[in-house]
Amino acid sequence: MQNNIFSGLFVGQNLLTLKEVDSTNNFLKNLLSNSKPVPEGTVIMAETQFAGRGQQNNQWHSEPGKNLTFSLLLKPSFLAIANQFDLTRAISLGVFEALYPLLGNGLKIKWPNDIYYGDKKLGGMLIENILQGGQIKNAIIGIGLNINQEVFPDGTGNATSVKQILQKDSDLRRLLSDICSHVEACYLNLKANKVFDIRKTYLSRLYRFNESRTFKAGNEVFTGTITDVKENGLLVIQKGNLEITYNLKEIEFFNK
Repeated sequence: MQNNIFSGLFVGQNLLTLKEVDSTNNFLKNLLSNSKPVPEGTVIMAETQFAGRGQQNNQWHSEPGKNLTFSLLLKPSFLAIANQFDLTRAISLGVFEALYPLLGNGLKIKWPNDIYYGDKKLGGMLIENILQGGQIKNAIIGIGLNINQEVFPDGTGNATSVKQILQKDSDLRRLLSDICSHVEACYLNLKANKVFDIRKTYLSRLYRFNESRTFKAGNEVFTGTITDVKENGLLVIQKGNLEITYNLKEIEFFNK
């Protein structure tokens, strides 16, 4: 693997750039299954992913060489399995903090871990935790962000990119370095048990937090307000006098 001059202590110091791969998460999993140890903070970056995945096996479409598609290895054995959503919070915040100087107040985290600008999706992540003996042995974090892509194929819904927002190209390597630095800082805060701060900040960055919106759950359409995210990551919505919790894919915003 090639070394890199990233500014963090360990995230991105071990960087492997691939021309093409099915999925950087799969590549990293295969690397871990070999006998040679893989250092924490290793980043696998691909110019092209032909089978990139999002949450719930959704496909991730990315124009070659235009965007950031990479996976990162962390070893959060200090984190209780019951609290693994705190890792999702920390990584989401790291990506947010890296992009905020570029994009400002339009930037939000859409529960659980999509990155939004206004009402459009800039990117997302897929975190795969590998458990061993009641601990999280390895966390493989796949991140996809639309950076310099200008045209999106039909079926990608409400996608946008940094270039569409700023009307100029961004340096992918510099942006990757910034993201790695901020993700590392948030991860080290988690390791230092600053969990309350991470949870509070995550809520404050949440898309449509404390706003009355229309939602769809199953066949029901209703008006409610996102008021919290539980420790285990469930979304809390106030619906009239009731507080109801929802898991991933059980609830969505309903746009008439």
